[in-house]
Amino acid sequence: MDEVLKQLRNDADGLLTYEYIANHIDECGPFMPELVQNMIDVDKSGQFIVSAARYLSAIDRHTYADQISKLVAAAISRDRDRKYIPDLLPSLWGPDYETRAEQLSETDDNFRRIYKRVFVKPGI
Repeated sequence: MDEVLKQLRNDADGLLTYEYIANHIDECGPFMPELVQNMIDVDKSGQFIVSAARYLSAIDRHTYADQISKLVAAAISRDRDRKYIPDLLPSLWGPDYETRAEQLSETDDNFRRIYKRVFVKPGI
């Protein structure tokens, strides 16, 4: 695995790391923190960070909760143009997230930060 991580450090934008995770999900569990950190280090736009968070959530949101949270926090920081983070809302918090937005904002800092960024109130 050390050799794979070394190669992935040369990943230009996070795509190779995302593909590695997707193609080796059954084998990379013990190394997921390193893979997630590599993705955060190389993905400057947040595109593949968001994709990885959505993928890990779909695979097993409980097992990968720490990594998903870390990816979401990084995506919020990277995706200043809000091109990718809106996709996290229904993917991670369900299609009914809007009806639960107040409750989710009170209990989940990442949700609150994304929601505020995506649904900007005029004059703020």
